[in-house]
Amino acid sequence: MATVKGIPLVDFTGFAESAGPRRAATVAAVGAALARHGFVAVEGHGVSPTLVDEAYAVAREVFALPEASKRACESPETARQRGYTPFQLEKAKDRNAADLKEFWHIGRDLPADHRFAVSGRMGPNRFPAELPRFAQVMRALFAAQERFANQLLGAIAEHLGASVDHFQGLAHEGNHVLRVIHYPDVGEVPLGAVRAAAHEDINLLTVLPAATRPGLELLDKDGQWVGIEAAPEIMICDTGDMMALLSGGRLPAVTHRVVNPDQDDGGRLSMPFFMHPHPEARLAAFDGDDPGVLAHDFLMQRLIANNVAG
Repeated sequence: MATVKGIPLVDFTGFAESAGPRRAATVAAVGAALARHGFVAVEGHGVSPTLVDEAYAVAREVFALPEASKRACESPETARQRGYTPFQLEKAKDRNAADLKEFWHIGRDLPADHRFAVSGRMGPNRFPAELPRFAQVMRALFAAQERFANQLLGAIAEHLGASVDHFQGLAHEGNHVLRVIHYPDVGEVPLGAVRAAAHEDINLLTVLPAATRPGLELLDKDGQWVGIEAAPEIMICDTGDMMALLSGGRLPAVTHRVVNPDQDDGGRLSMPFFMHPHPEARLAAFDGDDPGVLAHDFLMQRLIANNVAG
């Protein structure tokens, strides 16, 4: 099978067939890649490359806004799951040095009387008034990535022998976030700091368009760091800690990082879509008896460890 710099590449168009050998081969390839590497590269995902390009263009504009304009869109009351998070605030679990990044979270828009909004478990989006196009483009990208991620959840369920809509049901009205990340040039790097320190994702599934610069690496089963690069039309996908729980460990959350460049590179932009269950979902193996933990509680524990929630 072809690879994208160290991980398998799967053509996802076969999954659109209701049955037959192409769908079965797609499911098997996705499952095998995630079980072995925790990552898979996907083509034929249906997310428009033009939309991705537009999103990167407007992301450059939003991070160029004055610091006061960006900080006006912080929302610590949502554990920063919406709006802006300043540079060098988040850190990987069990790390002392903060990551060299700032980012913006875009989530699901809910009516004010929705139970997740009323409970405060899912807050409103925060967008800068100076750049209305940012909200428009990022909402469109959120919707496109969610559609593909739901399809990928269906393939994962088939691979594991669960009902095809099992994980999709948990993700219905899920607390997903599109994270738009800016890793700026920093000149002299603080001791021990990197763009994104080694970590595992918290969520069910991550869907990631190619970043504007290299730097993503995963830790393989031999203990070696493998650089991951992909063409612009490819999505890099990985499973997180929540999926590891739901699959009984069959699909792992694999350690990865974003390393610093050898010299200033003009900054790096990345736009991972983190798919989460809805806050009331229970994280327990689908074929086991353990009642598991509430998704909201698990998420908050990890956000506190990452220094973005109090």
